[in-house]
Amino acid sequence: MLSEQDITQLRDALAAGKPATVWFTAKAVGVDPGKSGKVLSFAEPAEGDFIEVKPTGSQDALSFSKAELTLTKPKRPPAPKKPAPAPPAAAVPVAAAPEPAETEIYQPAPVEKPAKRPARRQSNKPPAEVTVTLHSTSRGDWTVEVVVGSKRSVRAVAVPAAAIAKIARELPSQVEDAISAVMAAARQQHQERIALLQAELDAARRALNELS
Repeated sequence: MLSEQDITQLRDALAAGKPATVWFTAKAVGVDPGKSGKVLSFAEPAEGDFIEVKPTGSQDALSFSKAELTLTKPKRPPAPKKPAPAPPAAAVPVAAAPEPAETEIYQPAPVEKPAKRPARRQSNKPPAEVTVTLHSTSRGDWTVEVVVGSKRSVRAVAVPAAAIAKIARELPSQVEDAISAVMAAARQQHQERIALLQAELDAARRALNELS
């Protein structure tokens, strides 16, 4: 688990442009304990899963709490010892085979088959509940998280806005209206930014023409 001093050290390293390495504890969800990763950023306020980490070998950046990370590198388990070679077997003299004796022919008794075990009854345990949560930003970026039972199995995976719009058409009208409103606000924000950038471009062109 990261202490406040550890978090301050990680923030300083990130501010210096040198992202530090952390290791995942047994409390980390969706990542193998002992695996390493690079700290990318810190969310504010510093509560819950506020540390963004990119696990080694992964293309996605995930959010973790300080209880799921540590600065202590786990020790590698010792290599298993090789078994000592067995001593060479001593030569044993072979006695001459005795003459075959006459044997009495007998009828073997029938072998009783073992009784079949009753088949095990399958438990009717209900499946775990699955919760799917969609998040959007003011810029129109969307992510999805999945929680199976009480365990979060998918963390903030990016989803294209076109896919969200397609899914919304299959959902109840209230949900589709809410998603459409968010996308409309994002489109308006981008249109306003395009207009602002276009005005700056036009002004720069006029200034360039005057200088020419």
